[in-house]
Amino acid sequence: MDMKLEVVVVPVSDVDRAKDFYTGLGWRLDADVPTGEDFRVVQMTPPGSPASVIFGTSVTEQAPGSARGLHLIVDDIEAAREELRKGGADPGEVFHDAGGVFHHGGTDARVPGPAPERGSYGSFLSFSDPDGNGWLLQEITTRLPGRLDPATTAFSSADDLASALRRAAAAHGEHEARTGAEDPDWPDWYARYMVSEQAGTEPPT
Repeated sequence: MDMKLEVVVVPVSDVDRAKDFYTGLGWRLDADVPTGEDFRVVQMTPPGSPASVIFGTSVTEQAPGSARGLHLIVDDIEAAREELRKGGADPGEVFHDAGGVFHHGGTDARVPGPAPERGSYGSFLSFSDPDGNGWLLQEITTRLPGRLDPATTAFSSADDLASALRRAAAAHGEHEARTGAEDPDWPDWYARYMVSEQAGTEPPT
C-alpha cells in the first residue's frame, strides 16, 4: 500500500502573517478555511511540490516556530536563493557539510560555499519564516539509484523540463562525439536519458 507524505503541519503564531510570507515566496494557496474563531486551516504548496504545509489556529500543539529541518529540494541552489531573497525571505549563504553526507543539526560543521564540484545532494542553505520555523534548501541534480520509481517520470514545471532537456542535449552531444555519427533517433535517446536521470539508473551510452 502506498503511503505518501503529502502534508506537514507548521506551527505559527500569526496565521495572516504566515500566509503573507509564504504567498510572497510564490507558494500556492490551496485552502483557507475558518470554521469559527478558534479553528482555521490554511494549506499552501511550494512551487512544484507534491507535498503541502498546513498552519492555522488550533491545528497543532507545537509551539510556534518550533519546526526544524523542513527541506525543500531544488536543482539550482543559487537561483533558488535569489528567488527567496526577492520573495521577502532572508536566506543564509550556501553551505556544505564538513562530513560530506547530509548536514549536521544546527550550524555545526557548516562549510561556506557549495559542495565540492557541486556534487548532487551536498549543497544547502537555510531560511526561517517570521515565527522562526527553520527551512533548508538542498540542491539535487542527479538522483541516487532507487530514489525514484523508474516507471514514473515527472517534471514539476516547464523550467524543470527545459533543464532536463538541456542536460540530455549536452550528454547526447558527447554521445555523438564518441560515435562519430549523427544520431537520427535522438528523441528516443533523450527520452531514455531523462528517464534514467530521474530514476537513478544507468544512462544510455
